[in-house]
Amino acid sequence: MSESARVRPLPSLPEFILSPSGHLALLPSNQLTYSSAMSDLSSKYVLQTAGFDARFPNTNQTWHCFQNYTDYFKCIAAKGEDFAPCKQFKRAYNSLCPNEWTTKWDEQRESGTFPASLEP
Repeated sequence: MSESARVRPLPSLPEFILSPSGHLALLPSNQLTYSSAMSDLSSKYVLQTAGFDARFPNTNQTWHCFQNYTDYFKCIAAKGEDFAPCKQFKRAYNSLCPNEWTTKWDEQRESGTFPASLEP
């Protein structure tokens, strides 16, 4: 076997750890700084997606997104913005809908051209 055909060892690869939340994370050289930064972020935010809805069993969640958007505005029209159960609809549409869609729908609501009734 010639010198150029020899297999060379791979350069050292970064090490990874499994975080407490089950995500794969790069193990940095300064673990202490990284850990404290991660704990600060994880204490501020709880990432969660919309739960299963039997009305929308398929992979395409477009209608699920739209339904939660309209349900939120119907709910706040009927019960007011301080009614806590309405916030579940908002969390769901924020999770499911692309931001561009909600921005467009907000503009349509303000101009009176939204394609659905938002009356309770």
